[in-house]
Amino acid sequence: MKNAKTSLVALVAGLVFGLGLILSGMGNPAKVQNFLDFFGQWDPSLALLMGGAIAVGLLAFGWAKRRAARKLPALLGEPMQLPSSSRVDGRLLVGAALFGTGWGLAGFCPGPALMNLSTLQPEAWLFVAAMLAGMALQHLWDKCWG
Repeated sequence: MKNAKTSLVALVAGLVFGLGLILSGMGNPAKVQNFLDFFGQWDPSLALLMGGAIAVGLLAFGWAKRRAARKLPALLGEPMQLPSSSRVDGRLLVGAALFGTGWGLAGFCPGPALMNLSTLQPEAWLFVAAMLAGMALQHLWDKCWG
């Protein structure tokens, strides 16, 4: 029963996230690329979306940190799994640079790319294949040199 409840909550959260991506235009690579094109057809509307997402994230992480400090589990009874490091190192910076470069070039980040698989756009399928290959390479790197 606990797994069914967790799966149902994950499904609803995923649907709400996907709906937010659709309504915000994050699934449209041209809109994302226009947001990043300061000297062309700059579209600042995604800045509002990012600001809203950061505000919601700050509230949610603050609430989760307070629960974790009191040794309380997450709402569904699972143990809290919060990041334990706040260190900014070369590995984080390289990962962020690779993520940003891929986002700027393709106009997709992982969530919208997965959402766009259902549209059968070859670009979305190519992006997801490249993303999965990158994830596999990162795991291999960690296994060999991490």
